[in-house]
Amino acid sequence: MKKLLPALLLGTACFATGALVARPSAPEEITVPLLRAAQQLMGLSFTDAQLDSTRRNLTGYRDNYEALRKLDMPNSVAPAVGFDPRPLRLRQAQLSSGGSAGRLPDVGKVKLPANRDDLAFYTVHQLGELLRTGLITSEDLTRFCLTRLKKYDPKLHCVITLTEDLAYQQARQADAEIAAGKYRGPLHGIPFGVKDLFSAKGYNTTWGSVPYKDQMLDEDAAVVERLRAAGAVLCAKLTLGELAQGDVWFGEKTRTPWDVTKGSSGSSAGSASAVAAGLLPFAIGTETLGSILSPSTACGVTGLRPTYGRVSRAGAMALSWTMDKAGPLARSAEDCAIVLAALTAAGPDARDPATLLAPNRFEYAFGNVKKLRVGYIKKAFDQEYPTKANDQAALDALRKLGVELVPLEMPALSGNILRFILTAEGAAAFDGLTRSGRDGQMVLQNRSAWPNTFRSSRFIPAVEYIQAQRARSLLIEQMDEKLKGFDCYITPTFSASLVITNLTGHPAIALPNGFTAAGLPTTITFVGQLYEEGKLLALAKAYQDATAFDEKHPTL
Repeated sequence: MKKLLPALLLGTACFATGALVARPSAPEEITVPLLRAAQQLMGLSFTDAQLDSTRRNLTGYRDNYEALRKLDMPNSVAPAVGFDPRPLRLRQAQLSSGGSAGRLPDVGKVKLPANRDDLAFYTVHQLGELLRTGLITSEDLTRFCLTRLKKYDPKLHCVITLTEDLAYQQARQADAEIAAGKYRGPLHGIPFGVKDLFSAKGYNTTWGSVPYKDQMLDEDAAVVERLRAAGAVLCAKLTLGELAQGDVWFGEKTRTPWDVTKGSSGSSAGSASAVAAGLLPFAIGTETLGSILSPSTACGVTGLRPTYGRVSRAGAMALSWTMDKAGPLARSAEDCAIVLAALTAAGPDARDPATLLAPNRFEYAFGNVKKLRVGYIKKAFDQEYPTKANDQAALDALRKLGVELVPLEMPALSGNILRFILTAEGAAAFDGLTRSGRDGQMVLQNRSAWPNTFRSSRFIPAVEYIQAQRARSLLIEQMDEKLKGFDCYITPTFSASLVITNLTGHPAIALPNGFTAAGLPTTITFVGQLYEEGKLLALAKAYQDATAFDEKHPTL
């Protein structure tokens, strides 16, 4: 039975020493005893007669599986079905074409620091003003960042590829345009990096994984295109845990600059580490289930996970088509707003159908936060957990700003029972990797690592996957009902909200709010309504203006 069962459910191979081997040319007959054993995995109890009746159908299904496996379907091919995060209320409403009216606040007069190294921790807004006023050139700033990347990467292991030639070319172009009065905006001439699951022409896109470390994709990802259009300068492709999990990649383990003996968490490991260490002013990461918020916490940076569909994922590695989101990691909420505006300025991207659901443009929207109705997950804050004191201080700081915090509850439906949506989609995205046995080349091979997760996910029935997506629709409606009348809410970063909002597509931002006894940074998370990043960022900026945690940085 142990020999036959995997052959039935995988329809292609049996496990041997942890890898898949080719199925014999003559597949084993599907028998009633085989089906009787298989149904135990799924909690079914059909009679032998009923099982016998299914045998012809299942043989036909297996033939279809074989035909599908012969098709050339690279990771970039998305399913014909998509995910819509909008509750019925929003589907029936006419979404506005932009956020609340507003403008980027005046940064004031910005001067060059007496100590040149202090430039490393200037904000995007401050650096942009230096560039606009001609106090520094983009080429000089780019050289400064590339020098720091080279100097500190041996400690942090946050870089996979430096895009040095491209960076200097883009920097010189930015300088020429600014000098000619063709100023594109606050990102013009600003260096940045992208998580190395985004493609960039002429450079490898490794996905942080051994089987793909020599992969070169002949296209620019949408985020690379849009930031180039804003005048930003691509300096590096940054590390991610293999195939967007954790902080271990094919070269090393990415470290937090607050303690280089510890990992930077994942999977946007290099993006968070590089920004925290002052190697780049901002970087782009992705989140499927915590991959922006978690490394932001480990590295003490501000990480924004926008609404699902807000930022195009074209040219990015797919892990979960219905859960992947792209967003910025920076020094402040204001910087995240600047980057988000650039990423969304061109509106929806036909290459990523999820963007067609979002309003066309995000605008800066910083206003009076006393007008916002803000909730907090009282049950989560009342529990005992390591960072409780820092979180309580953050709530007190908001109250001092005149923000009334109203107790709020999460939906009754647990997000944890739906987590296998992610692994099922991931197993499909990397089907060829699993069946070929090349997953054995990956660095991590433990029970929690992708190779085992992808294999396990081959046993998820299609019916249960669809049922989980239906339950997800219920969760979306329950969440919409809970948030009725609220603009934002506050939660501990690692609470039930993290899983739920990644499933429902709500935007969230992790904000530094203190340190542990060991001197490691902590964060608190603000969550907003779908497509309402303006209000979310306004609240986040008000908190950061009233505190100084976003201005702290490690000493390397």
